[in-house]
Amino acid sequence: MTLVLDTPLELRSLNADELQTVIRSVYRQVLGNPHVMESERLTSAESRLCNGELSVRDFVREVAKSDFYRRRYFESCSPYRFVELNFKHLLGRAPQDQSELSEHIRITIEQGYNAEIDSYLDSQEYQAKFGENIVPYYQGASTQNGQKQSEYNRILNVWGGYASVDSAVKTSRLVEAIATNGDNKITLPSTGGRTGYKDATEKQFKIVVKGSKFDAPRRVSNTVYLVSGAKMTPQIQRIHRAGGTIVSISEVA
Repeated sequence: MTLVLDTPLELRSLNADELQTVIRSVYRQVLGNPHVMESERLTSAESRLCNGELSVRDFVREVAKSDFYRRRYFESCSPYRFVELNFKHLLGRAPQDQSELSEHIRITIEQGYNAEIDSYLDSQEYQAKFGENIVPYYQGASTQNGQKQSEYNRILNVWGGYASVDSAVKTSRLVEAIATNGDNKITLPSTGGRTGYKDATEKQFKIVVKGSKFDAPRRVSNTVYLVSGAKMTPQIQRIHRAGGTIVSISEVA
């Protein structure tokens, strides 16, 4: 099966029509195909892009760090969903394995929201794919030589369809398959751009933590918490407030 999702769109001039096309494409890609009201547009960043003060990559960064993005994907979604959507929106692909997911959750917890966004936009992968003036676009939904079937399945599952809106789904589509190194069954949308899938975040996860303030009376180096995927975000927030460092997050078999 071959599915062409998008093609590169590069800003080559400051032509008004071209600029508006790029702006609309950045909003659609980075914000997950939402309806953006006029009051929600980043008018200052748009103006700086149009004046040549920002590159497309700079504008993408502004959008990804906006209150719009933060509310819909950082504050409202599970940590795994937030990270997998960052991969989708900013690198145009799905996360490849558990180590990628865990590393970006670690960055978010230890360094904060802005550092997590910067880790994609400042990466060699982003520069190689998009450089300064190509709008990120979704890649890899066509089978490729050397590509594992599991990677192909994950790409299609995280995509969701042309008409899908990413903020409509708050829980991860890939956490089970990645945690177990298994395959997601491909479930393409039939109507309305939605996919049907079982909520993997109903499963239990083990969070290993060191250095929390509430661990002081204990004589152990690490503390282990067992939580459901649905309760992972508030538990991580409590750990972070208590000064703990998350060593690992793994699914409980």
